[in-house]
Amino acid sequence: MTRPGRAAAGEAPRAGRTVAAAPCAEPAGTVGAFLCRAGQHLRAAAVETPRLETRLLLAHSMGCRMEDLLRDPRAAIPLEAAQRFAGLLQRRLEREPVAHLLGAAEFWSLPFAVSPATLIPRPDSETLIEAALAAFPRRGSVRRVLDFGTGTGCLLLAALSEFPEAVGVGVDLVPDSAALARRNAAALGLGERAAFVAGSWGAALTGRFDLVLSNPPYVEAGAIPDLAPEVARHEPRSALDGGADGLDAYRALLPEVRRLLAADGRAVVELGQGQRSAVEALAGRSGLRPLGCRADLGGVDRALLLAAEAA
Repeated sequence: MTRPGRAAAGEAPRAGRTVAAAPCAEPAGTVGAFLCRAGQHLRAAAVETPRLETRLLLAHSMGCRMEDLLRDPRAAIPLEAAQRFAGLLQRRLEREPVAHLLGAAEFWSLPFAVSPATLIPRPDSETLIEAALAAFPRRGSVRRVLDFGTGTGCLLLAALSEFPEAVGVGVDLVPDSAALARRNAAALGLGERAAFVAGSWGAALTGRFDLVLSNPPYVEAGAIPDLAPEVARHEPRSALDGGADGLDAYRALLPEVRRLLAADGRAVVELGQGQRSAVEALAGRSGLRPLGCRADLGGVDRALLLAAEAA
């Protein structure tokens, strides 16, 4: 499961009232006119980055790069591209995530295919990779990596891209998620180093892992309707819902982490805002020792580093 980004947290943005489009200097069928009108519609719908998103969607519709659009704002848009863009714009106005419209998202500078079966990779989750790299300055010391709740496979595959001697296993309860992660591994040239399993936590696993990663569901169930509509309406509840207190997944996960973590291994677990002390307490009861926590760019304690207590 991947954390909803800061824009998705707290009170969900509300759709703005419909406003009349201001006139644009460009003729009706040009790049500039499309960007102007679409940006106005997205702004009225309370989308936070309307100009960027209109460029992303129009470039995707035209099969070009965003910078290509800016070279000639008076260029005409082919009919088929205009129709594609109109369809994508309508879906975005209904608050479908941009990544779903584009079919991809970037994580750790790597491209990942996405689908409604998984959460979209968020920049906040890159903090887990940073924490893992800090914990293992000798890259060759990591040989086996495990990712619980792998989703798109972004955490596991980003880790494998940094630890060249490692192989890894990603586990997800949803078969479609495991299949998507497998396709992402192949597309990134990591298919021979990564395996993906559909199952419940570590039930099908044995052996020990040098690095265990997880971004579990940790949103309090009652708070899900208040998330941004892109998350609450369009991303899987099973990857969000952490139960009444947001900690159900940790209660199931942490004993499995302890069982599968190598004696000198490290685990990095993602946290929701304000959950550090509660998860550290659960970790201690599971035989894990907190070693510190890395904050994300927003200053939120995000990546909890754990080691196994001596038997």
